[in-house]
Amino acid sequence: MVFPISGITANPLLLAAIGFIVGVLGGFFGVGGGFLTGPMLFLSGVPMNYVVGTDLAHMMGNSLVATRRHRVLGHVDMKLGLLMIIGTVFGVETGARIIEHLQSAGNIDQVIGSIYIVILLIISAFVAVESLRAMQLQRDDELSAGEALAFPSLKVYMSRIRIPPLVSLPISGVEEISLWVVLGVGFMTGLLSGMLGVGGGFIRMPALVYILGIPTHIAIGTDLFEIIFSAGYGTFTHALKGNVDIMIALVMQTGAVMGAQIGSSLTRYVAGPKIRLIFSTLPLTGALLVLYRLLGA
Repeated sequence: MVFPISGITANPLLLAAIGFIVGVLGGFFGVGGGFLTGPMLFLSGVPMNYVVGTDLAHMMGNSLVATRRHRVLGHVDMKLGLLMIIGTVFGVETGARIIEHLQSAGNIDQVIGSIYIVILLIISAFVAVESLRAMQLQRDDELSAGEALAFPSLKVYMSRIRIPPLVSLPISGVEEISLWVVLGVGFMTGLLSGMLGVGGGFIRMPALVYILGIPTHIAIGTDLFEIIFSAGYGTFTHALKGNVDIMIALVMQTGAVMGAQIGSSLTRYVAGPKIRLIFSTLPLTGALLVLYRLLGA
């Protein structure tokens, strides 16, 4: 099938299959799936600027479906999500402007690809080590489930930042936290969203757990809720810059709708540390896909 906007030819069944896989993973881990979808589209020969914009459009639809399911399960902190959107919007616009500059400079593939690899490998290693230690803590304490964290010190440090205004997040179990910490996490993940064509979930979900101290299941649902807006705004600003192939996004969404429902339902059966351990393999996979393409294998 020919996609005239981006000027490529691709198998629509393959695109729908990619959407389904990413939908399952996104619904289960609370991510838009951009760290996998982006490399897959890049590997298929889609120009990087279209990878960024089109991936954001696809993630917006995927996150809508998954958030609805997590809302039913009680895993969405609407207040936290809405507060983070403020910082995210500024981050997304900053990232989109960086992409536009790199596109005009002609070295976008190498720069963005290298950033992808470094960030994803760091996240993968950290989450893997932490989740394994958390599971060991659970075994030592004879806990069958719960929200064990092996590295709680960062969360404790952030709670000591008392710069007003302070906000409470009762659904997430956070009594008080500085609004600026929440906005900072939103800006950081929004910047990655605008630059890398991701919803920011592959770093936002760990950030919510380790920095803000949000329980894993609520971090998943809230992350997906926030991605609706960050990916939506990212899609809009990239569309204005001519970086969105809406036909590719719609074809992928046909598979993502079913996948997101399945992935969201599976979270009720798995404890937080186990979810994080499985999650750690996904950034690693994304990094390897990008490395494969950059090396021209």
